[in-house]
Amino acid sequence: MNLGEVFEMLVGNDAGVAFSAYDGSSVGDPDSDIKVEVRSPKAVGAFMSAPGQLGIARAYVHGEIEIHGDMYEAFDRLYSNRRMPSAKESVALLRDLGPYAIKRVPPPPEEVKLGGRLHGKRRDAEAISHHYDVSNTFYEWLLGPTMAYTCAVFPKVDSTLEEAQDEKFDLVCRKLGLRSGMRLLDVGCGWGGMTRHAAKHYGAQVIGVTLSKQQAFWGQQMLEREGLSGSAEIRAGDYRDVPESGFDAVSSIGLTEHIGRSQYDNYFSYLRSKMTPEARLLNHCITRTDTKARTKTSRGFINRYIFPDGELVHVGHLIDHMEQQHLEVQHEENLREHYAMTLRDWSRNLDEHWDESVAEIGLRKARVWRLYLNASRWGFANNVIQLHQVLATRTEKNGDSGMPLRPDW
Repeated sequence: MNLGEVFEMLVGNDAGVAFSAYDGSSVGDPDSDIKVEVRSPKAVGAFMSAPGQLGIARAYVHGEIEIHGDMYEAFDRLYSNRRMPSAKESVALLRDLGPYAIKRVPPPPEEVKLGGRLHGKRRDAEAISHHYDVSNTFYEWLLGPTMAYTCAVFPKVDSTLEEAQDEKFDLVCRKLGLRSGMRLLDVGCGWGGMTRHAAKHYGAQVIGVTLSKQQAFWGQQMLEREGLSGSAEIRAGDYRDVPESGFDAVSSIGLTEHIGRSQYDNYFSYLRSKMTPEARLLNHCITRTDTKARTKTSRGFINRYIFPDGELVHVGHLIDHMEQQHLEVQHEENLREHYAMTLRDWSRNLDEHWDESVAEIGLRKARVWRLYLNASRWGFANNVIQLHQVLATRTEKNGDSGMPLRPDW
């Protein structure tokens, strides 16, 4: 069985994808705008020694597989047409390609494995540094002027990425009911977009905290440049080490994914302990649509290359833990489509700055990013994963929550 026949078995012959391989085989329309090229036996070895997304990712990052044409369109056609081989086909597949599993291809150096206690402070810091301490220059190209690395909220279909990121921060401020003089704790603040927005536009007193030293340095410089250092600060450190309390509001935008489901009770209990009575918490994070699936933190492309130790759960699981820690959920909103649009724009930014990005972070890491952005966009667009904002309050024992009768944001 040649590789063209393998591709046809797994994808079919009407996916709109041209396939060619080093063994001389080819299938599909040669004039297709999407072409998949398998360049060497190492690609097959990578796939057979780590079947599934991890093996394919290793081959792509190494450059042993090339995708010509629009990466997202390629994902859409391949995933939409994928099929499981029959028992007979599986036997033939293992017979012909099984020997390649012996010829293991070492993972690229961009693939990470962390040591130490899962979700301990030192390991969490290493995990965050792996992803966020890449290059502030690279992130400026990728994310644009807002340096916001979380789902944007598009007020209109044709809104720009910058407009949508500003709307996201403003929506969070409105949901939190921020007013001048209120104290906000912004955990997992990244480069400080929410911290700056709350201080600049709402007059809040803000403490932002991130494990990434590069993020904290960049964000604090921006606060000083914009004249906000008197009302806001960004610290490099663990959110668990913030000594202050008595906050009127807490924002957690894109941090829960890193916490780990075993830590949810401690996490929400800790945040509640920092809040005044009737204070609000806005939790913004990626979730699973599958209620039963559970992340295996040591496996898969995302965990090995992008977010080490990251875990996603269904939003119902998240809400359950918030309520168990006496945080009353007041409002929940799914922004799934918005994240697909956000990733679309980040992908465009990467493509527009491809040569500079390769020079800045290296070709293999740039390929990691191209694969990650487009695979994630496909996941959100096809409702495999979602993005939820959950608003909760530290409701008093007498039932007073401080919330209006109807949402006023």
